[in-house]
Amino acid sequence: MLVAAAVCPCPPLLVPDVAAGAAPELDAARAACTDALGVLAAARPDRLVVVGPAGEDGRGPYPEGSRGSFRGFGVDVEVRLGGDAAGAPENPAGPSPLPASLAVAAWLLGRTNWSAAPVEGLGVEEALPAERCLRTGEHLAARTGRVALLVMGDASACRTLKAPGYLDERAAGFDAEVARALGTADVAALTALDPDLAHELKASGRAPWQILAGAANSTPLKGTLLYEDAPYGVGYLVATWS
Repeated sequence: MLVAAAVCPCPPLLVPDVAAGAAPELDAARAACTDALGVLAAARPDRLVVVGPAGEDGRGPYPEGSRGSFRGFGVDVEVRLGGDAAGAPENPAGPSPLPASLAVAAWLLGRTNWSAAPVEGLGVEEALPAERCLRTGEHLAARTGRVALLVMGDASACRTLKAPGYLDERAAGFDAEVARALGTADVAALTALDPDLAHELKASGRAPWQILAGAANSTPLKGTLLYEDAPYGVGYLVATWS
């Protein structure tokens, strides 16, 4: 049963060592992510599943203790997905190092000293069809016990001329609708997101958000939007469902 969810962006720039001198620009986003994780902990889950976009070679699943790093972004920072020395295997069997989205999640969890529940990760191919996303979410919610989700993903990357995807006039409207849906726990609106449009706008969160929609279907969870901004022309959203 899904008892709570948090939605966070997943740019490696959330990690101050990666952002370097620009780190203060995302302080508000980091604070919102911390608050969102607090909502997850307060729900007293039996298990936390972290879901984030990944390439074909990073889909997981990833057991607790799986490792990742930000060396690919020029800094020698390593992370571990949940657990402590007594609670997770030292060298768990995983398919590969954590993809970037799950590494950011692991950094957020480590930053808040997460200990509320065991953690596992699931990388999701960004092009995964909506129907499969919804089914994946349903399967996660049907697991035994109280399940919480940490859903990683960015909105459009086309909000300004200097954005990674350049300026697309459709991006602001797309992001506004996603923010509204996440802030009101509107499962139907997330389900209806157009995968083709999301791909054109480089919105990496589309598939993870639709997994959340599948998991939350027929649940009484209410949404709260904690953060909405588009630094660097990329839409970053933080929300909680509880």
